[in-house]
Amino acid sequence: MLSNSRPLIGKAFLLSLMIVVLAACNSNNGGNKSEINDDAAMASYGVGDTFKATEPFDLTILYNDNPAYPFNKDWMLFTKLQEITNVTLKPTIVPMSDYSQKRSLLISSGEAPLIIPKTYPGEESAFVASGAILPVSDYIDLMPNFKDKIEKWDMESELEGLRQEDKKYYVLPGLHEAIWPDYTLIVRTDIFEKHNIAIPTTWDELYTAMKQLKAEYPDITPFSDRFKFNSTLNVAATGFNTKGGWGYGSGLTYKEDQDEFVYTATTDEYKEMLAYFHKLVAEGLLDKESFTQDDDQAVQKFVSGKSFIINGNSQTVVMHRNDMDKTLGKDNYAIRKITVPGGPAGQLMSGGRFENGVMITSKVKESPNFKAIMQFIDWLYYSDEGQEFAKWGVEGVTFTKENGVRKLMDDINYNGLNPAGTKDLRIENGFSGGVFAYGGTTELLQSMFSEEEQVFQKNMQEVKTVVKPEPPIPYTVEERERVTLLSTPLKDYTDQNTFKFILGDRDLAEYDKFIAELQSQGVDQYLDIANKTYKTYKEQK
Repeated sequence: MLSNSRPLIGKAFLLSLMIVVLAACNSNNGGNKSEINDDAAMASYGVGDTFKATEPFDLTILYNDNPAYPFNKDWMLFTKLQEITNVTLKPTIVPMSDYSQKRSLLISSGEAPLIIPKTYPGEESAFVASGAILPVSDYIDLMPNFKDKIEKWDMESELEGLRQEDKKYYVLPGLHEAIWPDYTLIVRTDIFEKHNIAIPTTWDELYTAMKQLKAEYPDITPFSDRFKFNSTLNVAATGFNTKGGWGYGSGLTYKEDQDEFVYTATTDEYKEMLAYFHKLVAEGLLDKESFTQDDDQAVQKFVSGKSFIINGNSQTVVMHRNDMDKTLGKDNYAIRKITVPGGPAGQLMSGGRFENGVMITSKVKESPNFKAIMQFIDWLYYSDEGQEFAKWGVEGVTFTKENGVRKLMDDINYNGLNPAGTKDLRIENGFSGGVFAYGGTTELLQSMFSEEEQVFQKNMQEVKTVVKPEPPIPYTVEERERVTLLSTPLKDYTDQNTFKFILGDRDLAEYDKFIAELQSQGVDQYLDIANKTYKTYKEQK
């Protein structure tokens, strides 16, 4: 997706404090199997079975409404889902821009629907203490497909990272068979070829290539970026053995040789990354407006030929081509995603196999259909059949399948796949949307990729070495409150100074002073809490 859900720091934090206050009133998070209500549940349900409730029932769900494919109650997705499963979804519609805040308000007020999708692992932590969210780890025996994929894909250690201080986890993550990289640099390959410039495979090679482009086009800044440069910092950071941009997270980086966490911005690796991008700005290779301009401004520069490099993904490259057919002419340009350049630390790739997933409110235990609801979620989000349905739709209506190969019907299009189709799979039918369609086998994921995107994925898998996931830090409620109060201003100050150092508004010679400023804002206290919690967790494993 083009946008990532991000918790709203101020209001959401206050809401999380309200939720914590409720904890004393509702602290029973444990799962008691003897209390499971099984009306409408299938007596025999396992991997490979199609779920169908023995009696019809309604199920409330929070729906994240994406303006790219606005909610439609008449979508085939809903009518066919009801026909297959005997379950009628009753959505609470929330605009995508307000989703995080509205979700917090609904949970804190006790008015949340039973099912809360589009929840990124980590976002559930604020709601754990209140008892408002179901500890799903107590009930995975009701979810054979979820269990099967965790075991088959050897994801137990990754699942450990979701456990809270009580050793339970409260979100069902979307599960990918393999890491799925998407964001990278998109380049004007025709311009590179015209001047015999090799497509760069490292960030140093990118610098050399842009120097050549600047020599050929002195009035053009080769690289003008979108996403406020946060996506580029994210994908670049791994090659510098650090974190940045969208991937900066809590600001902590685990150092295996020290067996402890350090604050990312205080490391030599982070400074080295900033020095690299400062060099690009100083030499007129990276547009200063990359850090402030709207996405549309960056895109217009790229599609009109005023820049040659921009960050993007498999969706944006299709959108750029549609725009450039109009601005430059169909045969007058060529663009593609390149393999993410490697850095001083090598050809590394970070990322996990978890995607946004599902929270379930604890009041589901009061439903007479509790067991059936868990079976329904398991089938829709974790079975091969349910995942294919959510992504592709209905065989014979939206797609065909021959010898295992799926193909959209002639009148259906999706993200540049079958562009001659007049009906969008998402807009017209509701399939392949962000509320239901995520996770799954690599084969299913790539079944909707263009040939070009499949090449990109293959190259990333062949070229890159995956960085090991970091160990978890399962804070208590009190510790989480303290680290939030410390980490939020530290990250804000880091973000401000990151851009100052890159733009040259602050000299890199002052980096030691910057680290001292972080120390004065409590970075050492933050690290002390984090490392003590980590050590305790490690000793008690």
